[in-house]
Amino acid sequence: MKIVYILRSAKYPKRLYVGLTEDLENRIKEHNRNESIYSKNYAPWNLETYIVFKENNVAMSFEKYLKSGSGFAFLKKRLLP
Repeated sequence: MKIVYILRSAKYPKRLYVGLTEDLENRIKEHNRNESIYSKNYAPWNLETYIVFKENNVAMSFEKYLKSGSGFAFLKKRLLP
C-alpha cells in the first residue's frame, strides 16, 4: 500500500507539503526531526489528510498531480478545510 499525504506547517500555516510513503507514522516523524531537506525549514508539521492506494503507479500519479498547479488548486478546494 502506498500513501499520499498532505502536511501543514505549524509555524507557517500556509505552507503545505505533499508526499508519498509506505509508512506514514515514521515519515511524519522524519519530517519533524528535520530529516527531509525541503521540509526542515518549516517544521513542525501536522497531518492534514492522507489517501491510501493499492497500486503504486496510481499513488505516484496522484502525488504528481497534487504537486501540479491544477492539482494544488484541487487540493486546496476539495481536500482541505
